[in-house]
This record gives sequence, structure tokens and C-alpha cells, in this order.
Amino acid sequence: MVKSFFLGTSAVLLIAAAPGFAADLKIGYVNYAQLMQESPQAKTIAESIRNEFLPRQRELQNQQQLLKTREEKLQKDSATMTDDQRSREEKSLRDGEREFLLKQTTAQDDFNARRNEELSRLQRTLIEEVRTYAKAQNYDLVVADGVIYANTAIDITPAILNQLESLAKTSGVGAPATTGTAAKPPAKPAAATH
Repeated sequence: MVKSFFLGTSAVLLIAAAPGFAADLKIGYVNYAQLMQESPQAKTIAESIRNEFLPRQRELQNQQQLLKTREEKLQKDSATMTDDQRSREEKSLRDGEREFLLKQTTAQDDFNARRNEELSRLQRTLIEEVRTYAKAQNYDLVVADGVIYANTAIDITPAILNQLESLAKTSGVGAPATTGTAAKPPAKPAAATH
């Protein structure tokens, strides 16, 4: 770790010592979280997963409502029931609640696993599209996470979102690309140099 720190520091010092080199360095910043939320591919994935799990959600809501109705009926009718009838209905309600909780937990686990699978695929697509854009625009460095400050002049997030939207229109409604190729976007104003 110390070795990496010194190597990184040395690289920064070399860049600072060579003003001609630093002036030619083209740097961009990408707000990765914004891409994960606003790209058409992300929106399509969210909608697709929601639709995939909607029937299970409705089933759980119906089962929960049925249990609530049965519990209200038991409270209302308990005074007229025999001890044996009340005991059987209470046991049946407890079993139903246990079954409901198990189904609810399983559905949530399945939803999380499916979402993580799709987000992993989306991350790979977004990284490839950022690389494609950076190469097409001749960027020397593009940074994302861990940025404390970034001037809007070097923020290429909007340009990449435009590229992703164009890609979504040409490849289908928000479907993540698999080729990593994209049309060269319009030139960005001169980036700040470091």
C-alpha cells in the first residue's frame, strides 16, 4: 500500500513538473451513481424487474388481506365459538402467518438476487460505454468514485447519458448494449486541464 502511495505521488509530481504535458492532459469526470439511476437501460431494468415480481407481490397482498379478514372474524366471533373451535382457528391463523412470512422473505430474497444480477450486467455495460466515449473523445483520464470536487467543465456524465439514450433508441427500448460500440458524440467544449 505504501509502495502504491509513493508511486501515485511520484506520478502526480511528474505531471506537475511537466507543465507542457499537464496542459495537454484531457480529464473527464463521470457521476457513476447518476448513470446507474438515469440511464434508459437502468430504467428499463427497474421496470422489467418490477413487472416480473408484480404477480408475487399481488399474491402476498391478497394472502395478507385474507389473514387480516380471518383475524377480524375470529375476534368478532370468538365469544360465540367453543374453546376447541377458537383454538383450531387460532392455530390455523398462526400457521397462515408463518406461511405468509416465509413467502414474503423468499420473494424479497428472489427480488434482491434478480436485481443484483441485472445491476451487475448494467455496470459492465455502463463501464464499457464510458470507455467507448472516452476513447472517441480522446480523454487521457476519466474518474468516477471518490471525487471530492469536479468542475462541471470536465463532467462528461450528461454526454454519456445522451450516448446511452441514443444507444437505447437504436438497440431497442433501454436494452443494454453488448457490443460496446457507439456513434461518436458531438465534441465537448475544451476540458479543464490538471
